[in-house]
Amino acid sequence: MNQKFIIRAIIAMALYVVGFILVMQFYDDNPSKMQWEEREDYNRSFLTKVQLNIFTFDEALQQLGSPDITETKRIGDDYYQVTFYRTHHVKSDGITSQDECTPLLFKNNVLLVTGKNAYESFKNL
Repeated sequence: MNQKFIIRAIIAMALYVVGFILVMQFYDDNPSKMQWEEREDYNRSFLTKVQLNIFTFDEALQQLGSPDITETKRIGDDYYQVTFYRTHHVKSDGITSQDECTPLLFKNNVLLVTGKNAYESFKNL
């Protein structure tokens, strides 16, 4: 009886490990393929890790996909872009609005500011 339990436990553990490896190998966490709820969670989690003056617009596109909303300005030789990534649900109307997003302000493709201050800074340029 004890030997049967051990064999079953080993088989169960092996199946768990194989399942885990398959999920890690084939699950694509590409935001463009996620449901909106998953994408919000992914965006919110990812944006807590970005570093100012290091994170770039190209990295944002690779990691987060296309922004939900974007605005740009050119002032002299500098190029400013504010992007909005959806991070929280407000109302079910089928339209993503700025109040459902976290803004990121880039200057010459490098992240300057995140959060509510990003859009205010952009408007005040």
